Amino acid sequence: MAKIDVQGFGTYNIENGKKLVLALEDNGIDILHRCGGKARCTTCRVEVLSGDLGPIGDKEANIIETKGLSGNVRLSCQICVSSDASIKPVLTVSSEGLDAGPRPTDECE
Repeated sequence: MAKIDVQGFGTYNIENGKKLVLALEDNGIDILHRCGGKARCTTCRVEVLSGDLGPIGDKEANIIETKGLSGNVRLSCQICVSSDASIKPVLTVSSEGLDAGPRPTDECE
C-alpha cells in the first residue's frame, strides 16, 4: 500500500498497482479524465509535490511535450501507484464544470 496525500482532499492508502486516476475517483475526488485514460487530453493531470510516481512512458511524455506542460506535471491515467507521494489535482469536474469522461480501464500498462 502506498500513502497518497492529495492536497485539498486528504491522505489515502492506495493499493500498489492501481491507476492513480481510478484511486482518486474511487476516493471521491472528482478528477477529470475526458479521454478515458488514453493519454490524449491531459485533463487528468496532477502536480507532483513530493515522491516518485515512477517513470514517464512514451505516450505520457509525448502528450506532455505536445501540450507544453512542464514542471512536475504527470497524467494520473498513466501512473500505476507504487510508492508514497503528495499530489495536487489540476483539473476537477467541479472546477471546470465538465463531465468526468469515460472511466479508464483498470489495467496498468
